[in-house]
Amino acid sequence: MGGESTNKGIRARRALVAAVAAAAAALAGCEGTMPAMGGSKSTVTGAAGGATSENANSQLEHCGETLGTLAVVEDQTASWYHYLGQYKLGSTVPVLRMMIQQSNCFVVVERGRAINNMMQERSLAQSGEMREGSNFGKGQIVAADYTMSPSINFSQKGTSGGGGGLGGLLPGAIAAVAGSFRANEASTTLLMVDNRSGVQLAAAEGSAKNFDFGFLGAAFGGGVGGAGGGYTNTPEGKLITAAFADSYNQLVRAVRNYKAQTVKGGLGTGGRLGVQGGQTPASPK
Repeated sequence: MGGESTNKGIRARRALVAAVAAAAAALAGCEGTMPAMGGSKSTVTGAAGGATSENANSQLEHCGETLGTLAVVEDQTASWYHYLGQYKLGSTVPVLRMMIQQSNCFVVVERGRAINNMMQERSLAQSGEMREGSNFGKGQIVAADYTMSPSINFSQKGTSGGGGGLGGLLPGAIAAVAGSFRANEASTTLLMVDNRSGVQLAAAEGSAKNFDFGFLGAAFGGGVGGAGGGYTNTPEGKLITAAFADSYNQLVRAVRNYKAQTVKGGLGTGGRLGVQGGQTPASPK
């Protein structure tokens, strides 16, 4: 009886190992689940042309009328920007500009490197080299009413998840597969400033979370940030994009109900917190 019981235990253990191995084979090459933007399994996709969009995420906020012109400018000296390089990711501006135009909440204007090409065309016109009627005269560039600045607060691996318990029961590589189930999180911030006054109009923080199988990427050659790495085809890129979409949605909801902040006496005239001997209206005499 004891031998039969032992054989049953061995067969059960082998069946469990085989099941986990089969799951690992089925998931070979998978980096993990799609990042979730506010609970969705989708991210920013499609295209935009003027006020129209194609294949846009249905959860991306949309405006019936635009609120003004907007430039997107990122601080490429910030630590978060250099951190992106570890994942073969570049500027966040292109994906942000696409989601902004898809939403139709702002008209995006160029204030990046392409403005150098715009000025080059004007220089060619002034030199007389352009054909007649090219119409690159002065007074045609549209002003940016607002500037939006992105930042990434963090993007990191979490602790082992649901596979940990199973991993403790299994030997070798199978335990590694079961125990490498991880949660990844990213948090992003968008700030919007009025270009004429310098006043911050809105700020929004968003986040996204997904799950992956760290061992599978290493075991089956699915490492992060390969030759095709980017915001559309790497786990980190998709996660950050989803977090920015969440940030943008929250910012749009806030500005839809925008109410200007006011200071008695007017903005920039000293405020309500004067100091003794100061020269502002609120300063104690």
